Amino acid sequence: MWVDPNLNDFYSRVARIEKSHAKGYGFEAPGTVSRKVAGRGGSRLLKLAKPVVLVLAMGIGLKAVIHYFVGAQTYENRVSALAAGDGFDPVGAWLMQADPVTLWLSGQMQSVLPR
Repeated sequence: MWVDPNLNDFYSRVARIEKSHAKGYGFEAPGTVSRKVAGRGGSRLLKLAKPVVLVLAMGIGLKAVIHYFVGAQTYENRVSALAAGDGFDPVGAWLMQADPVTLWLSGQMQSVLPR
């Protein structure tokens, strides 16, 4: 059976293109709108900063909700008890201490939400 060598070359080029497409690369003709322009860029720092900011905002929001529901004195008592513990308890106390943003959010909730 006779095999055309050009056919082998064709299939190897198709395989390379499919492999490139699987990696997310695109092939654009000159003068056309590119997929690269459509916002595929961005720095690694920005891609990492978004989830970190989201986690921090959720943590502060959670602390503010707890502060609002248990009250300032009870919250401080619980954080003090956590700080007196051993192991990772002091780390938890440091994370849960009432910072100015937590206090402000809790105050906003007190002025808006009835108890």
